[in-house]
Amino acid sequence: MNHTEPASTIPATNKEWTEVIEPKTNLLDLRLGDVWRYRDLVMMFVRRDFVSTYKQTILGPLWFFIQPLLTTITFIIVFGQVARLSTDGLPQVVFYLAGVTVWSYFAATLTTVSTVFVANAAIFGKVYFPRLTMPVSIVISNMVRFLIQFGLFLVIWLFYVVRGGTTIQPNWVIALTPVLLIIMGLMSLGLGMIFSALTTKYRDLAMLLTFGIQLLMYATPVIYPLSSITGEIKGISYKTIILANPMSAIVETFRYGFLGSGAFNWSYLGYSAAFTVAILIIGTIIFNKVEKSFTDTV
Repeated sequence: MNHTEPASTIPATNKEWTEVIEPKTNLLDLRLGDVWRYRDLVMMFVRRDFVSTYKQTILGPLWFFIQPLLTTITFIIVFGQVARLSTDGLPQVVFYLAGVTVWSYFAATLTTVSTVFVANAAIFGKVYFPRLTMPVSIVISNMVRFLIQFGLFLVIWLFYVVRGGTTIQPNWVIALTPVLLIIMGLMSLGLGMIFSALTTKYRDLAMLLTFGIQLLMYATPVIYPLSSITGEIKGISYKTIILANPMSAIVETFRYGFLGSGAFNWSYLGYSAAFTVAILIIGTIIFNKVEKSFTDTV
């Protein structure tokens, strides 16, 4: 008579685990290797973002083009025609569309990442996967949206370049566009992780952030060129205050490369890059600390 050995007597050394889940001990550890192994999940989240955003809409993906165009037209009417703000002699549609294209990516990514814990608490509480996959997927999905809207900008920009008769003078700084995109993505990721940790306890911060981003746009040369800023307050020039915003150098560099008008300076761009690295480190520490216990708070 054969007897089967109880499972409890099987030596532990014979058990092979395919996945070991344990708490992080290093707050700076993003476990990017785990994110890479779950890359299929990241792409699934990216696809989900597209489907959920435009599902049951009549125009669907056309909103990628309608939103920046409507915003640009509004800026032309309000700031270009009524307020008569300077565009450094550039065609208003290209000037405003350049700023809208860059700013929209940063604002949309930061806003969405900031609510990643609260918005996905049900998923996080049911199954394990690297939590970083969610904010990374948001950065990627918004990057795809940026590329689509960037294509719209290129079409209008090429129209004015080929037609001639304008002050548009493209230059080599165009090659820095991928660098600008990476800086914006990482900056919004770092800031978003900080706010996502805070919104698990203080839900009001999500609404405050949305309002704050709208105000921050006016502190960024999106609707006006940096060259038009004059004056000072208590010995500090307004231009210095605007440049303290790390997004200012990115918008100005983007415009300078494609339009030939703007403020390009390596020190300005270096400041934006340094700020991004610092905020990404801080965001990583806070994100890793909060993700262990956020389900108890949410």
